[in-house]
Amino acid sequence: MRLATAVAEREEPRSDVGALALHAREASEFLKALAHPTRLVILSILCEGERSVTELEQLLALRQPTVSQQLARLREDGLVKARRQGKTMYYSLGSNDARLVVDAVSRVFGSRRSAAVTSPAQIPKSHP
Repeated sequence: MRLATAVAEREEPRSDVGALALHAREASEFLKALAHPTRLVILSILCEGERSVTELEQLLALRQPTVSQQLARLREDGLVKARRQGKTMYYSLGSNDARLVVDAVSRVFGSRRSAAVTSPAQIPKSHP
């Protein structure tokens, strides 16, 4: 698996398969949160720094309700954190694990920069 190779430097030796099994559910839930194209692009953008919802709308060329729905899922999963300044909501990465996995995906499947400017029209439609 190419992704496994990309994050190999983070892994500890696999001498205990039982330990891996204990964390499999947690890893599966983490990866499910990343398994939506729009959420993955949002995380890729946030790897470059904090952004407002309005900035994300403009970068993604998506309407505010769509962006907010995806941000809510990412926030629920602890992958992003939010802060309010006046009427504006700002989002940033909520964990270093998210950065490591997005960086690994970027190395395997393409650069963050090209993913961040991908038009939503080019993102295949999928169901949440």
